[in-house]
Amino acid sequence: MIGAIHKSYVKGLGLHQGNNRAFTIHGNSHLRIIDNTVFDVKGHTVFIEDGAETKNYIENNLIMMTKRSMSLLNTDQTPACFWITNPDNQFINNRAAGSDRYGFWFDLQINPTGPSADPNYCPINDKLGEFRGNHAHSMGRYGLRVFHGHVPRKFPCKPVSYDYNNPEDPYHQNPLVTANYVDFTGWKCNRNGAITGDVGDVRLINFKVADNILAGLEYEKVVDVKDNKAQIIDALVIGRSENTEPLLDAASPHGIITPRSEYFTINGAKFYNLDFNSASGIGSCSHCFHPAATDSGARTVTTKGLVFDSTVPRKLRY
Repeated sequence: MIGAIHKSYVKGLGLHQGNNRAFTIHGNSHLRIIDNTVFDVKGHTVFIEDGAETKNYIENNLIMMTKRSMSLLNTDQTPACFWITNPDNQFINNRAAGSDRYGFWFDLQINPTGPSADPNYCPINDKLGEFRGNHAHSMGRYGLRVFHGHVPRKFPCKPVSYDYNNPEDPYHQNPLVTANYVDFTGWKCNRNGAITGDVGDVRLINFKVADNILAGLEYEKVVDVKDNKAQIIDALVIGRSENTEPLLDAASPHGIITPRSEYFTINGAKFYNLDFNSASGIGSCSHCFHPAATDSGARTVTTKGLVFDSTVPRKLRY
C-alpha cells in the first residue's frame, strides 16, 4: 500500500513449494518483477490484489505448477499463474506452465476492493497496458482467460453509446480504446488456448494455439460495441502436433469458436491438422452447447483471409 515505487524491483529469484503465492502486488505501481522462476506454489502465483494497481512491469518470468488452495480466496480454488485484476499493467515474455486451471486470468474488477476500494474507478473498462509475447501450456482449463469482461473506453465508469447520426465517430461521447493482446502462444490446455468473456474492442493478434481439447480460440460475447471492433487477427491454429497428450485422442476440438453475439471478425487465420474425430476449423455460438444454454440462434461473423490446409476436411461445424 505504498503507491508508486519506481526504483523497486524483484529480479532473478527462485521460489518453490509455497503455500501462499509467490508475488503479491498490493496498492502499488511501477514495481518491476523480472527474470524470476517459481515452482509448486498454491494459489494465484503472481497476484494483483485490489484492482487499483497499475503500471507494474512483469517480464520474462517462468511460473510452473500453480496449485489450487482451499484456504485463500474463493478464486484460489481455480488458480492462475498470473491473476490480473487491472489491465493497465505490462506482461511481456512470461511463461506459464502446468496450472490447475489458468495461465493468465484477467479477472478484471468492476471496482477496486479491499483498502483500495473506490466506486468511482472501474478497472474492467480501463485500457490494457501491454500483453505481448506470453506463453501458457498444460493448463487445467485455459491458457489465457479474459473473464468476466473487458470493454476499454476513455471514461471507464461511463457507459458506451453508439450514435447512428454521427457515422464519422459514433462513439464520440465515450471513445473506445483498443486492447491489443499480441503474440500469445497457448497449447496443451484441457479446454482452450485462449478465451474471452464479454468484451468490446478487444483484439487477439498473432496468436498461436495447438493441441487444445475444446478449442484453440474462443470469444463468448461482444458487448457494447458495433462495427466489428472485436477481432481475431492473423492466428495460427493447429489441431494437433506430433507431441500430443492422450486426452486429445478422444477429443473433437474447434480451431476457433465464434461469439453468441453480433459484430465479430476473424481477420486472417491459418488452420492445420484438424483431421481427427469430428474436429473442425470454425464453430459457432460460444457455449451454446451447454445444457443450461438458452441461446442457440444464428449470429453473423465476418471472415477474411482464412487458409484451410488439406488436413482440415471440416471447415465448419455448427
